[in-house]
Amino acid sequence: MFLVVPDLAHGLVAAPQSSLDLTPGTEEALTALGFAWNGEIEAYVRSTDASPQAVDHTAGILREMGHWVISSWTPLPST
Repeated sequence: MFLVVPDLAHGLVAAPQSSLDLTPGTEEALTALGFAWNGEIEAYVRSTDASPQAVDHTAGILREMGHWVISSWTPLPST
């Protein structure tokens, strides 16, 4: 399962629920979309284009790969 959301500090975030979600194909697809792994938050991040369309596009690709995806267009405020 992945969470795909815009984040005020990191841009667009695609966060796996566990390391089992990080198949080689999934990692390759996210990298091809311009994402890079951020070990601090244990998620793929992309600092550009965190628009609703980018959220839907990324979530759609992950779903096509067989992942369950939760997504939101609204970034959560920092705590």
